Amino acid sequence: MAEKKIIAVMGATGSQGGGLVRAILRDPSGGFAARAITRDVNSEKAKALRSQGAEVVAANVDNEESLKKAFAGAHGAYCVTFFWAHFSPQRETQSAANLARAAKHANLQHVIWSTLEDTRKWVPLSDNRMPTLQGKYKVPHFDSKGEADKFFIELGLPVTLLETSFYWDNMYLFDMGPKKAPDGAYAITFPMGNKRMPGIAAEDIGGCAYGIFKKGKEYVRKTVGIAGEHLTGAQMAEKLSKGLGINVKYNDVTPEVYRGFGFPGAEDLGNMFQVFRDFETDFVGARNLDVSRSLNPSLQTFDQWLAKNKNRIQLA
Repeated sequence: MAEKKIIAVMGATGSQGGGLVRAILRDPSGGFAARAITRDVNSEKAKALRSQGAEVVAANVDNEESLKKAFAGAHGAYCVTFFWAHFSPQRETQSAANLARAAKHANLQHVIWSTLEDTRKWVPLSDNRMPTLQGKYKVPHFDSKGEADKFFIELGLPVTLLETSFYWDNMYLFDMGPKKAPDGAYAITFPMGNKRMPGIAAEDIGGCAYGIFKKGKEYVRKTVGIAGEHLTGAQMAEKLSKGLGINVKYNDVTPEVYRGFGFPGAEDLGNMFQVFRDFETDFVGARNLDVSRSLNPSLQTFDQWLAKNKNRIQLA
């Protein structure tokens, strides 16, 4: 029997990486083995992955030498960074450079870099339709990832650039779920007008990544965008009403109002939604639903995701 190809998975205890590890483990005859990389090998999540059959290895995205050791002997790696842990685009860019160099050092045969578009291609810093943040970004958590694509490309790595979508899980992770108004009605609030937003169940990103690894060279040196559905705010509200059994309305606000909400990251996310709104054709067009489903046949719709996760959504 052929030896299984090891996929080293960054962020293995998180949403994307965890989804990939579980996808590999669910397919024992698929020819791949999961090496779950995490900072804390003794965490409950790490122990759970080990008990399910994953190899668990310690490494830190800020430490290139630890990454080299973690990638050694692997066939491929799933590379992802963690912007919301520190809100620093500079640190994220440095982490991506560390990952790329470690992948090169390990002579990996396939690397997937979980990325997003650099929005400055659409809204340059000189464009005042939205504020420039942290001195040189429009949407820091997008721009820093898009800027980091070059590290993987310039090193000549066999990389697939995987452009992800808005997590539906933000309904509970970022408290973006329905909020109760004084009149007793519930509402979700986005500055999206009537435009569609690409969205996905976070764990399905890992499932799509597994599909890319299984395709082998077909997606090497290519960019692929994934989503579960493209929905307007009104469509999401309608589905939430049905799935949660309450009346949920869509509260459309201006990006300026959203940026002023004051929670950590509000300006970044306000700019992100504005870019989604103003350049709907580009962002929706880059995320083909049929391609996404071909990579991950178990790809969830919003309704399916909601049925599984409705109890996680806190109705304030």
